[in-house]
Amino acid sequence: MEWKLTNDRPIYAQLLEELKRRIISGYYKPGEKLKPVRELAQEARVNPNTMQKTMMELEREQLVFTVSTTGRYITEDVALIAQIKDEFAMQHVEKYYSEMEVLGFTKEDMILQIKKYEKNNKM
Repeated sequence: MEWKLTNDRPIYAQLLEELKRRIISGYYKPGEKLKPVRELAQEARVNPNTMQKTMMELEREQLVFTVSTTGRYITEDVALIAQIKDEFAMQHVEKYYSEMEVLGFTKEDMILQIKKYEKNNKM
């Protein structure tokens, strides 16, 4: 999976979001060992200190844990992963609703737009 970082938001915030996305999507499996910080930083083309800060935040949120002799691992708490996944989904739904309301769509119109999208994209 490619790192897609932009200049419109702080790199730290983008790294945090991307790593969470990788965890909740199953790209990183529960209990999976992560690459070392320097290697992840090199892949993402960011400063290792920024990646380290991101990892510390993931640990604080209990999505990652450290075993002192072997490295960092993804949490095995699938309920926590599911909760974070639901939070991500709700953020996207909220953004969709907000933007569609600005355009004058009702909730019913929004649902119709989603159904239309599904039909055209064969989801």
